[in-house]
Amino acid sequence: MLIRVGSRGSRLALTQAEQAASRLRGPGIEIALVPITTAGDRDRSKPFGQIGSRGVFVKELEEALLEHRIDVAVHSAKDMTSSDPEGLAVGAYLQRDDPRDALCGAESLRPGMRIGTASVRRRAQLLALEPSLSIEPLRGNIDTRLRKRAERGLDAVVLAACGLDRLGLAGEIGRRFDPDVLLPEAAQGAIALQVRAGEEHLVGATDHAETRRRVEAERACVAAVGGGCLAPVAAYHDGETLTALVADENGAWLERRTGEDPEALGRELLSLVRE
Repeated sequence: MLIRVGSRGSRLALTQAEQAASRLRGPGIEIALVPITTAGDRDRSKPFGQIGSRGVFVKELEEALLEHRIDVAVHSAKDMTSSDPEGLAVGAYLQRDDPRDALCGAESLRPGMRIGTASVRRRAQLLALEPSLSIEPLRGNIDTRLRKRAERGLDAVVLAACGLDRLGLAGEIGRRFDPDVLLPEAAQGAIALQVRAGEEHLVGATDHAETRRRVEAERACVAAVGGGCLAPVAAYHDGETLTALVADENGAWLERRTGEDPEALGRELLSLVRE
């Protein structure tokens, strides 16, 4: 049996795809990796909000699934929209790696630092922590962003710790932000294996139940806030507590709440944005 596994073509994406493939291989099962270029890969200059925000790194993979050009799509779960498109489902989440954000180039935040990130979620929380920071837009894969930090003379960049770990670049990390300080993106650190609805059996044996429980709660909370909310949103479940926040993109205000019901928590956040 041949399973065609679709992935973005970056070094990190292919590393994650191979991680998934190693779990899927078995007696009588062969894996073919199929690199696919997404909108987020093609346009590396515009801010995410101008090319579609969430979903810009997954849409083409989802289309390939629906068109039967691949059988499994491997995603960084944080890149996915908060709900699955019709006809598709997350058949498995691999066990979650470090969900935290990482500061590269420095060990702490200092007044007046120039920090690179394209994430409005990170921008909002960093400025709430230290309003004097200069947050500069920075896109590209991990290697590119690390290189641009030096080329542009930035004091630091903020990246997902899991990506650095997976590429053997943990030595670049000066500080891993505790979620109490910088709340991660919903589903950050998890790898999702998406399939056509009804074909979950292809990947079901690789599913990590505890990761699914936490990540699905985070995604449900963000979905309840709604796609029409333009404010930065974050959600993280630590195994006991679901925490979520909304903020002004410039850090002028930030509201953090905890709760047990993801939908109720999301609606509460949305009510705060509307006030």
